[in-house]
Amino acid sequence: MNLTRRDAQRLQAIRQDRLAKLERLRARGIDAYPARAHRTHTTAEALAILVSWPGPSAPLGGEPITLCGRIVLLRVMGKVTFAHIDDGKGRLQIFLSAEPEGLDPQAYQHFKSDVDIGDFIGVEGQLFYTKTGEPTLRVSSWDLLAKSLRPLPEKWHGLRDVETRYRQRYLDLLANPAARGVFETRTRLMSAIRRFLDARGFLEVETPILQPLYGGAAARPFTTHHHVLDQELYLRISDELYLKRLIIGGLEKVYEIGKDFRNEGVSSRNNPEFTQIEAYQAYADYRDMMALVEECFADAAQEVLNSTTISYQGNAIDLAPPWQRIPLQRAIRDSIGIDLQAAPDLESLRREVERGGLEIDIKPNWGRTVEEILKEFVEPRLIQPTFIIDYPLEISPLAKTMREAPQWVERFEFFIGGLECGNAFSELNDPLEQRRRFEEQSRFRAAGDEEAHPLDEDYLRALEYGMPPTGGVGWGIDRMAMLFTDQASVREVILFPHLRTP
Repeated sequence: MNLTRRDAQRLQAIRQDRLAKLERLRARGIDAYPARAHRTHTTAEALAILVSWPGPSAPLGGEPITLCGRIVLLRVMGKVTFAHIDDGKGRLQIFLSAEPEGLDPQAYQHFKSDVDIGDFIGVEGQLFYTKTGEPTLRVSSWDLLAKSLRPLPEKWHGLRDVETRYRQRYLDLLANPAARGVFETRTRLMSAIRRFLDARGFLEVETPILQPLYGGAAARPFTTHHHVLDQELYLRISDELYLKRLIIGGLEKVYEIGKDFRNEGVSSRNNPEFTQIEAYQAYADYRDMMALVEECFADAAQEVLNSTTISYQGNAIDLAPPWQRIPLQRAIRDSIGIDLQAAPDLESLRREVERGGLEIDIKPNWGRTVEEILKEFVEPRLIQPTFIIDYPLEISPLAKTMREAPQWVERFEFFIGGLECGNAFSELNDPLEQRRRFEEQSRFRAAGDEEAHPLDEDYLRALEYGMPPTGGVGWGIDRMAMLFTDQASVREVILFPHLRTP
């Protein structure tokens, strides 16, 4: 947090004052960090009780209840004190006094002298409405549950520094209810996806994160070393090849939601550690996966947001099926005028790029350059949900070729709000063709393509036992959460995003 010297001195003085209070508590034999707490109601449940009450004219009454929470507002006014406690379910005002029918005078004095904003307390008392109509608990006893040694962030200008919000997410969640809302929505979203797939007969499984050979995507991996086995291992970049092993083993519908890791740049759209879902279905192809995706997104939106229309960065986006389907070649031709049929190799494509005055990074091969064109000139325009279908074979080593055009494969990526959200294939199940593709990828790697797919002998052996026609799809949960919570940066939907060490 970027603080002025004066603010830093104030914060240090507050901490020293609270440490002194902690010592006074301990000197009186009070445990400022007890092991457990008793609670009968949440704040939300307490407020629900008061809904049926007639209002401020109602007398104090009802059975005593016990609440626990963090003090987020504190007003000491001599013989009476008002405070608000927050327990994650809501906030409720509490009232303490040393007047008749209030606290024991000594207990009230200890509250005034020892309790600060940020402390966790337990309070017992009876519910009532104040004269102004404020739902309130009149406290008859209280206990300290955890002493806060630092002030909450609102005290000193909040969290204006974005990097501090990410590095100290606990402060962001304390200070910013909207941030809590984002992560609550993300959790509900993941639950909705699971319910959708479970209802369709998919089995949720787990596959290795540490792998002897990475695969299933085009990416640079993270590497590590197992000391006892003296073996180099990789953090997985995808779940694909292990999930397809399960299809081979007879599990016809499988999915996994988990962490994948790619050793690439950090940006507003990319985090090296990210959450992805992959699903595979026997006797299906990429058309079936399109239907699965659009139905899942619409179903999740309806469940989580009560509508299939979302608002993302100023755009109203309708997730209801069917989504538009556009062949990749047509999408590029319509966007920048390049006909890929007339530029079938890297040199001719380079000439077309130069002729059009386009500024892009020319990749080591034709397929990668086509992918770069798509990323730079097509993707930002795809606001409404769109499947871009039929990709170059050269960059799709795990997908089935199209019968009518064998240099292209049955693959799609889908885009929403200008974001690339996911990828899917009709899965290649010919083990001999798969070997040939892996060997071709090895040549690409030798020519300088660091993201080319490695040759995986164990997967090829599994494939030789036979895999039925299969459709597979994967999409990023982080970007889906961005869409559902209207966040422009992926760091806003990851609780602890990766940041450079300060």
